[in-house]
Amino acid sequence: MKTHDLTKMAICITLLCISSYVSFPLPLSPVMITTQTIIINLIALILTPKQAFVTVSLYIIMGLIGLPVFSGGASGLAKILSPTGGFIMGFLIAAPLMSYVKGECVHLKSALCITILIGMPIIYLFGTYWMSLNQGIGIYDAFKVSVIPFVLGDVVKCVIASLVAVRLTKRVNQSVFRGQLVNE
Repeated sequence: MKTHDLTKMAICITLLCISSYVSFPLPLSPVMITTQTIIINLIALILTPKQAFVTVSLYIIMGLIGLPVFSGGASGLAKILSPTGGFIMGFLIAAPLMSYVKGECVHLKSALCITILIGMPIIYLFGTYWMSLNQGIGIYDAFKVSVIPFVLGDVVKCVIASLVAVRLTKRVNQSVFRGQLVNE
């Protein structure tokens, strides 16, 4: 991998760690509102599938070894095994898959479709299924507390990530075209 690719990945990991600290509890739900989904969508839209997978994997490994990078500063295997751990695993599947579907170029309409129609459902699927298993409740009950309260906010986060990704991609491509980035 080139230096600028590794730099983009490092910045994305840093943003993902920081975004987990921007969290708010929601009454009647064990799931926190975080800005992580903005960054997961951004990772998918600006990195290649391999880079997205490695980036999210490293984030998860950092949390598993005890660094406080999960929502609210949590860490360790206990967080992955908690009722909300499925969302973290959903990030690992959603980011590279969205990146793969995105292909080489990012346009606003395609970015919105990818994040809303592919990313959100995958993250919700893993999160809801794991919460159902973890809590011993039905899928519908898990869906009511882990998805329904978050849909509108997550759509807004998808719009934000898509707008930022389109602008970033355009700026980076202009810089590369002008020879302002050095390929090492």
